[in-house]
Amino acid sequence: MSQTAHPEPQTPLPAPGTTADPGPLGLAAFAMTTLVLSVGNTGIVKEPAGVDVVLALALVYGGIAQLLAGMWEFGRGNTFGATVFSSFGAFWLSFWAISHLGLGAPGDMHKTIALYLFAWFVFTAGMAIAALNTSRAVLAVLVVLTLTFLSLAIGAWQNGPAPDKMTRLGGYLGVVTALLAWYASFSTVIRETRRSRITRSGEQHNDM
Repeated sequence: MSQTAHPEPQTPLPAPGTTADPGPLGLAAFAMTTLVLSVGNTGIVKEPAGVDVVLALALVYGGIAQLLAGMWEFGRGNTFGATVFSSFGAFWLSFWAISHLGLGAPGDMHKTIALYLFAWFVFTAGMAIAALNTSRAVLAVLVVLTLTFLSLAIGAWQNGPAPDKMTRLGGYLGVVTALLAWYASFSTVIRETRRSRITRSGEQHNDM
């Protein structure tokens, strides 16, 4: 966590004509897609055709919307947000591609899938370290997500009967990750909306 006097830095209110904070969009897109996939990984919902819902979310909301949020973070000069959102947007797009375009049976590539998930574990751990300089909410999201990827990677490597214990654990951790990401998204939107209202009220008062 940051050692400054304010552990949760406040995002400056954008000047008129500038791009608004895309962070809440990226977090919300990540949260919803992660939640739906993770509930499936827990085994709570067992519908083979339900994967189509996950893939649709992965492509449109988790993938495209989050990738756009990352690109907009580049425009704001936010290296951390740009890297995180662009990368996880690409993660969901690659997840869609693997699931939608894959020709082999899942059991034929479980070790490669495990390597894929482990690589995301390494990346997420690095981003969690970088998040020490951001808010506690974002840090919590990345810490739990790191554990989620590790659990899923171990589950994929073991290739036990679906969903195996580690995959189920990863599913529950994913649900927690999604809830934390939603909290971070909602809290930022509420804070920015309140600050924007106060600023407009002050401007109207000064014009009187």
